[in-house]
Amino acid sequence: MGRLDRYVVGLDVGTTKVCAVIGARTADDGLEVLGVGLAPSGGQRKGLVVNIESTVEAIKSAVEEAELMAGVSVDAAFVGTSGGHIRGFNSRGMLTLEGKAREITEEDVRRVMDAARNLDLPNDREIIHLLPREFLVDGQDGILDPVGGMSASRLEVNVHLVVGGVVAVQNLVNCANRAGLEVRAVVLEQLASSEATLSDDERELGVGLVDIGGGTTDIACYHHRAVCHTAVLPTGGEHFTNDIAVGLRTPLLEAEHIKIRAGCVLPELTASDQTVEVPGIGGRGARLLPRRQLSEILRPRAVEVLDLVRDEIRKSGFADTLHAGIVLTGGGALLEGLPEAAEQRFGLPVRLGMPANVGGLVDVVSSPIYSTAVGLALYGLRDRGGHEHYELGDPAWYRRIGGRVARWVGELF
Repeated sequence: MGRLDRYVVGLDVGTTKVCAVIGARTADDGLEVLGVGLAPSGGQRKGLVVNIESTVEAIKSAVEEAELMAGVSVDAAFVGTSGGHIRGFNSRGMLTLEGKAREITEEDVRRVMDAARNLDLPNDREIIHLLPREFLVDGQDGILDPVGGMSASRLEVNVHLVVGGVVAVQNLVNCANRAGLEVRAVVLEQLASSEATLSDDERELGVGLVDIGGGTTDIACYHHRAVCHTAVLPTGGEHFTNDIAVGLRTPLLEAEHIKIRAGCVLPELTASDQTVEVPGIGGRGARLLPRRQLSEILRPRAVEVLDLVRDEIRKSGFADTLHAGIVLTGGGALLEGLPEAAEQRFGLPVRLGMPANVGGLVDVVSSPIYSTAVGLALYGLRDRGGHEHYELGDPAWYRRIGGRVARWVGELF
């Protein structure tokens, strides 16, 4: 087995950090985490690369740390993407079968998928993911596998498409390449986080994943195991940090430390006698302030972020399908009181999501900050370099035609 086949690397290039996870496939096709690397990043803003050199150095540092921990060397990765250039929308493809009703073939499925992605996109946009939701056979919906004996005169497919900016994606790929990594696939970050944090039952019943990163908040809604909505909001953990820096008049770096150490978005969860040390600016001495004052600064921003997420989900039309509630993940989800605040704003059950069902360095990656990187590695176990990510629970039709579709997509790009 070659090195690229034996190890899989998930690379989360975020606004505030770069995280690399090296894993290996287990005997039961699971993921064993072998190494983890984390490096501060200042080369991205809201999911977009703004400083190539800084991003490259952060990637190198994170990967080297992961390699040292794993005791292996890697040269390829599955890389996450987010940012304002991302757009997700639903589409439908239809195919009329020639002549009378006949048995549906793999070629028919390929052609109807082709029809679904046959869009007139601007030159600066490209399809990142084509995610089937369901097939319709002569108007009958809810079909996962139309191949294998079903006959029809008309075949349709509902899909969710994720489109990204060509330049934004290419800049990310360039950074990874300059850091010595081949990019096996660029993956939408909330889809990767979903791989690591969501259960099959949640996907089936209907769930919303909310990944609060440093510069963006990424949303993915699932129903009947399929992605039905994705969105990226231009707000994240760095906005909480900025509010602390301004409200408490302290340097940004110290504000980040205060947020991590003592941040809470619900004042009622803080005791009246709790204090926090706040370093001053320009050589001024540190002050002791009530922790509740910090919470009063963070609460309005938390309400704003949660309301933006709620409004986005309502606008999508899938709010009433999220019967399993909301899963919060990402570094921003670690703020104390945020799950409780989310339950108040959404009126739905909310839980904190972190990587699950992996082996190896479980204790190291058992935090929401590793959800995307671990999810990218899990994605890599399922897709060795194809651009397609199928969310229908490994149906039989995908096992039969997956290789052909991957080759077809490769030709398109």
